[in-house]
Amino acid sequence: MRFIFPLLVAVPGLAFAQDDDKVMQAADVVILGEVHDNPAHHANQTVMVKSIRPAAIVAEMLTPEQAAQLAKDPEAYRHIWNASGWPDYDMYLPIFTAEDAPLFGAAVPRDVARMVYSEGIEAHFDGDALAYGLTDPLPEEQEAARLDLQFGAHCEAMPREALGGMIEIQRLRDATLAKAAIDAIDETGGPVVVITGNGHARRDWGVPSYIGRVRPDLTVFSLGQGEDGGMPDGGFDQVLDAPAVDRPDPCLEFGKPSE
Repeated sequence: MRFIFPLLVAVPGLAFAQDDDKVMQAADVVILGEVHDNPAHHANQTVMVKSIRPAAIVAEMLTPEQAAQLAKDPEAYRHIWNASGWPDYDMYLPIFTAEDAPLFGAAVPRDVARMVYSEGIEAHFDGDALAYGLTDPLPEEQEAARLDLQFGAHCEAMPREALGGMIEIQRLRDATLAKAAIDAIDETGGPVVVITGNGHARRDWGVPSYIGRVRPDLTVFSLGQGEDGGMPDGGFDQVLDAPAVDRPDPCLEFGKPSE
């Protein structure tokens, strides 16, 4: 795992230290993490895409079909996006259109994700599941850490034994993003930017780990973005910070407010 650079504060213009910027600019794949509803994170991503000038952009939020629809007519796609449940389209559209680069969709549709519970990852991964390590059980320590993370994310309101399927879905999404990035490299020559949440951008078990397993010849730079000084988990090459968004307490949905 690469060295985690000091936490930086997001500022207008987004000036990296010169050495850090050189590492990012030299990478084959640049993974730009986010908290999905934070506009400062998306503003940073837009600046970085313009700086990197990628040959392709991979998006967690879009299936391949949706990416083609958006690229054909971004404004006509607005109503489809607005029905998708993702945050404000106007935060994402400047990222997707910052450069004249093809857009690769890497979303796992919800109906496919639900089928993973009963049918497993292999049945729904559009690639070599063995090569991506999806046929292997997770190491016990990682499995326990992932269960802890899911238990906390669901406000300790769901039985731990019910959360294993969510871990498998996360693995499928990570591998799907990694495969899309590799496909984009093979098709365009790179560099490629991946727009995704911090949980997928983490180096320890996120997208970078799958790219490293399948294509160790590729160099990967991973950026995490925190809020109010909090460091996102999992290890990154660079971390930026921005003010947190005023959002409802997610645990209210489970009938138990956060402490």
